[in-house]
Amino acid sequence: MRSFLIAALAINLGASFASAQSFYAVRRERSLILVAGTGTSTYFGELSNNGDYLDAKPNVNVGLQYFVNNHISVRGEATWFTLKGSDALANSESRKRRNLSFSSNNLELSLTSAVNLFPNGTRYYRRPGFNVYGFGGIGVMYYHPTTIYQGKKYALRPLHTELVNYSGIGLVIPFGLGVRLKVNPNFNITFEGGYRKTFTDYLDDVSTVHHDASKFSNPIAAALSDRRPELGRPAVADGTQRGNPNNKDGYFLLNAKLEYYLPFDFQSNRSRMKSYNKGRNSMYRYNKKGGFKQKRRR
Repeated sequence: MRSFLIAALAINLGASFASAQSFYAVRRERSLILVAGTGTSTYFGELSNNGDYLDAKPNVNVGLQYFVNNHISVRGEATWFTLKGSDALANSESRKRRNLSFSSNNLELSLTSAVNLFPNGTRYYRRPGFNVYGFGGIGVMYYHPTTIYQGKKYALRPLHTELVNYSGIGLVIPFGLGVRLKVNPNFNITFEGGYRKTFTDYLDDVSTVHHDASKFSNPIAAALSDRRPELGRPAVADGTQRGNPNNKDGYFLLNAKLEYYLPFDFQSNRSRMKSYNKGRNSMYRYNKKGGFKQKRRR
């Protein structure tokens, strides 16, 4: 009985060792990377303030990454993030008198490419323990600015507070830098900062000029267009500057991310498919009259 237990233990240890060794086999190469992280989001626009560069508004992201060669990777990613701004926190008295504010929950879908400073090895687990990369790409975002008025939340875009009908979907250009640290053969940790250039000035619902209350059919829209009366100040004249349409809004995402190498290999799958097709085609011969016919096995 004792000899049996020793033999069983030896077999089990041998199997474990063989499995560990096969981890580094070609068939276990991993080329698809799951990326997930969280961090902060910072808004830049008419309602942002000095010192908001690392504003603690949350973001969460998830995506897939693939290295097309030893230096270059591509990544598809979805990011949920919050943006917020308020005149009440500004240092400028004119800003405080304007008395506008907004907050927004947003979604970004992006496709980016990154160039890594140091090349990966011939196998994924032979990558450097430290790397630096720069990235850029294209994306689309959904934004939905809201504000609080008399204790109730209102969506600003449908109210047309500047008598402008703008879309809640916009194009973005993400770009930035990151640092990657290898934790073990299957995991990395990255720290990444990226700015988003947008092509809209309405992330905050503020862009052009004030309009007289008589031009609004909705009294809530008129009240949220000019919020000075809430502070006991007179309403501004029609055409008074409300924002600056020449400066588009933007935002910055700072993230810590975990990268996990999934047990999946595109290269291996493509190789197997080529071998399958080659073997399959070798079983057939072409006949001008009858097309492809299966070869006779000898």
